[in-house]
Amino acid sequence: MIAHYIHNLDPVIFSVNEAIKLRWYGLSYLLAFLVGYLLLKRLGDKKLWVLPGNMAADFISLAAVFGVFIGGRVGNIIVYQRADFMADPMMIFRVWEGGMASHGGILGLMIFTGVYAYKKKISWTGLGDGLVVVAPLGIMFGRLANFINGELYGRVARGTEWAMQFPLSINDDLRYQRTNDGIDQVREISDKINLPVLINNSNETYLNSQQVADLSRQDDALRETLTNFLEPRYPSQLFQAAGEGLALFLILYIIRIKVPQLYNGVLTGLFFIFYAIFRITMENYREPEIADVNIMGHMATMGQFLSVFMIFIGIGFLIYAAISKKTLVQLVPAPESK
Repeated sequence: MIAHYIHNLDPVIFSVNEAIKLRWYGLSYLLAFLVGYLLLKRLGDKKLWVLPGNMAADFISLAAVFGVFIGGRVGNIIVYQRADFMADPMMIFRVWEGGMASHGGILGLMIFTGVYAYKKKISWTGLGDGLVVVAPLGIMFGRLANFINGELYGRVARGTEWAMQFPLSINDDLRYQRTNDGIDQVREISDKINLPVLINNSNETYLNSQQVADLSRQDDALRETLTNFLEPRYPSQLFQAAGEGLALFLILYIIRIKVPQLYNGVLTGLFFIFYAIFRITMENYREPEIADVNIMGHMATMGQFLSVFMIFIGIGFLIYAAISKKTLVQLVPAPESK
């Protein structure tokens, strides 16, 4: 038997009481917007963005609210959590529990930048070219927070020494074992850790995975017990942080710096294409959140399905850039200091 690391990181950094808690998930967004602001200000100051650097704070603040939070949250509910929303509409406001879709956030930012560019009378693609350079770092921080939360874990990786066990995956693991080994161990675990057995609409038994994860962080003996039931899985959150996050940022940032007179829209097009490639690849290691979809006879995850459209969107931006042949032009004057 291979001994695997069992995830026991606490999503809460510190708490004042049950109602006031600072979570890594929230901090990741704060860091994303702070780093995004600093980088956009730098690009603006160096005239590598259509906005001057002193407008970066205004832009990133509005983008955070109207693009990332609204787009990411609504996108996640539409694609992944419709049933949860119908049962509890107020869950849309509980963003500290997770549940932000990157595809939804990207769409939200596209809509926001379109409106912002129209209001300011500047190039939409030029505006987006700055945003897509810094956006991957936001994705990276988000994926690292997913790892700390122990959510969005990877697929089963039996025989892989560096695989990890995630208590939140307990029901997926027991379902996997039922399918592959013909064993139903829900009641056995329930007796060992003193949690009630629940029954879903399909008459399947399951446990409250969040309670399992919370208890396991506090009880070494329980974690030891869970190692016998949890499947080893890929830490796909870290794969995605490295690919969709850090690697994509470096690609776009280097291009922006090395080719300052690139046509407006090229960076945006490259972001969509490279993000889709990284996402499609990493989805092979990530446990699907919902059932796979059939694409022309091939089964794919929802993340892969949506990413295919992103490739076509990216190609569209590249074609537009080649036709328009517009380069960086500073169209918005810096506001006068008072």
